[in-house]
Parts: sequence; C-alpha cells; structure tokens
Amino acid sequence: MGNSATGAIAGLMSTVFARTLGYRRKRTTQDYLFDVPGKLKNNGKDAEEHPKIHLSQLRKFSLRELQDATDNFSNKKIVGKGGSGEVYKGRLANGSLVAVKRLKEEGARFGEVQFQTEVHIISLAVHRNLLRLRGYCKTPTEWLLVYPFMANGSVALCLRARPKSRPPLDWPVRKRIALGVARGLAYLHNHCDPKIIHRDVKAANILLDEEFEAVLGDFGFAKPMDYEDTAVLGSVGHIAPEYLSTGMSSEKSDVFSYGVMLLELLTGQMALVRARLGDDDDVMLIDWVIGLFKDKKLETLMDADLGYEYNEEEAEHLIKVALLCAQNSVMERPTMSEVLKMLEDDGPDEKWGEWQKDGTGPLVDGTLPCYSQVNFSSPPILDSDSDIPPDELSGPR
Repeated sequence: MGNSATGAIAGLMSTVFARTLGYRRKRTTQDYLFDVPGKLKNNGKDAEEHPKIHLSQLRKFSLRELQDATDNFSNKKIVGKGGSGEVYKGRLANGSLVAVKRLKEEGARFGEVQFQTEVHIISLAVHRNLLRLRGYCKTPTEWLLVYPFMANGSVALCLRARPKSRPPLDWPVRKRIALGVARGLAYLHNHCDPKIIHRDVKAANILLDEEFEAVLGDFGFAKPMDYEDTAVLGSVGHIAPEYLSTGMSSEKSDVFSYGVMLLELLTGQMALVRARLGDDDDVMLIDWVIGLFKDKKLETLMDADLGYEYNEEEAEHLIKVALLCAQNSVMERPTMSEVLKMLEDDGPDEKWGEWQKDGTGPLVDGTLPCYSQVNFSSPPILDSDSDIPPDELSGPR
C-alpha cells in the first residue's frame, strides 16, 4: 500500500475514533492523558459521562529509558509487527523484561488516537485474561506503550512459527487457552462499564505467559459497545460477515471471531488458507472444517502437531462450539456468557441439536447454507508468503 493510501486510511481512522470516542487532548495539565466530554451523543441520547483517565497508576517512562531497553529500537529486538506498529522486547535497568509497542509515525493523529484508545480501553478492563499496561511514553513524535513481556509469545507463533526446539501446544494447554479467552471476552462484554467490543480476536492477539495462561491483547481496535462506528477494523478471515457488509459491530462480532480463533487453535491453520484446488483460491477455514467434520474426518481436521494426543469427545465439543460461534446468523450465535457455560459446564450438544433441528445447521442434508461450497478433499496449505503477513504478525506484547 502506498504512502498516500496509508495516510488516507490513517486520517479516516483518526477521524472515526476521535468522533466515536469523543477524545480531546488535555493541554493544561500533565495529570491526565486525556478526558472524555460528558455529553456524548449515542443514537440521539446522551451517554454517561466518563471519568478522566488518570495515569497515576501507570509508570511514565522516558524515551531514553525505552531506547536503552530496546537497543535504540533495534530490528533485532522486534518480536511482533501489526497494522499499528512494531513490538520490541526490552530489558529495563532493573532487569525486568517488557514488551514495548511503538505506534507508527506516519499519520501523527492516527498514532495518537491508537495510543489513547488502547490506554482508555485497558484502563476500563482489568481481568487475569486481559493484557495489562505497565506504562507509557508520549512525546511530540513518539507514542509508546509498555506491557509485561509474555514469555511464550502468541498462540499464532506457537501454532505456526515455533522453533523446532519448542514442543507444540498440548491438548490440556489448548483447552485452557480456549477457556481463558472466553473468560476475558465475557468480562469485556458483560462486566466492564461501559461494555467493550475487542474487534480483533485472533490467534496472533492471544498471548501466553510463563504458565501458558492465555491473555487477550492488542486493544487498538476496541471500542465501547454503545458507541456507533461504521469503520470496519480487524483481520481478514476473522471479521464477522454482518460487520463487513454493514460496518456495524457488536459483541456478536467478537463471538464470530472467537469461533474462528478456536478453529485456529484446534487445526493449527490460518483463518484464510490456500487449498489444493488447482486454481489457488483462498478458502475460509470455517468451510474446510465443516466439510471434514461432516465427513467425520477428525484426524485430518485436527492439528498434526497434536498427533493423537487429544480427547476425541472434547475435540468434537470444541469444534461444535466454534461453529456455533462462527455461524452467519447474528441472532443464532451464542453470547460469550453462553459460550463460557458450554465450555465450563453444559457442553454444546443442546444448542447444537437445536441448530440442526431447525434446518439451518451446516451439517443438515449435507448442505452448507452459511458458507461457500468448496472442495474439501485435501487439507489446506499454509502459504509461506501469506502465513504471517504484516498485519497478522504478533509476538509477545
């Protein structure tokens, strides 16, 4: 993408976020990062006033500290790249490891809005399965966010780019990741005030700490649920169909993305893969999974790195949960609270049976009403050039 196009997109993003969240800079004091006006219009109604965002609990780093920690932002320290910038591994003067997210310089207003958005959202969401912010650095030309360093990187890294010396994610860890992400999303949707939509749930944004506990990160695209926003943000293959077509996101958009992420976790594949179809068409992971699941080819569907070291009944349950989440119908998708209940207690069989009974399920009469018809005779190939493109890369953050 050229510089002019990038600048145009950045300007549009800036305008959308500034208008949507009502941010304005606070010029008179250093005590606040920014504040939010009390009279925010939301579908003709005044939204509740939001408190000013205090930075007293966050450490304010100097630019020199973070330059020293990252060897002056050396390319050798980059552990992740995303649409908003690079992530560097750093070591502070006290010896502690951090991940420093350096927002892109081009489009200064875009960088600042991303900075404000992420700090604002993270300040509202405190949960063991959500990434916490340790501190920040803000200069006229730099916007830097400092996070705890996640020792085991991202789920995407573990699935598709792990060093040969590192063992693959085993079955108990994958189940724990699925549960942890569901808990984090359920918290965002139900217990934050205001409630929050993440809008970029994917394996690349699920980070793993020393104990392989899952932490949902990268809140640069997140927004309060009640704010109207028609900008389509996210990653190809993870964006819910109604969000693509209307520009309107909801908590059910996150549910769709969670379903795709869960399929990534089970299969080891990307959300959008290339299949052996002769014409190199891109194929949605959802389509491929449905075809194999319908034909009861579980061993082909599951990640080869697992071998046969997984529980087949549990695997089938997780696939059903994923497909219930990733169905086209917004109304029929479960909420994240319902997903959490299926994972923790009830299992998916009741909802799955209802879905099949009403004639809209993907396995009814061998039809795929929600998705495109594709050839499922061969597993997809991870294309080396598109496996982890720039907007998908994500290391420890």
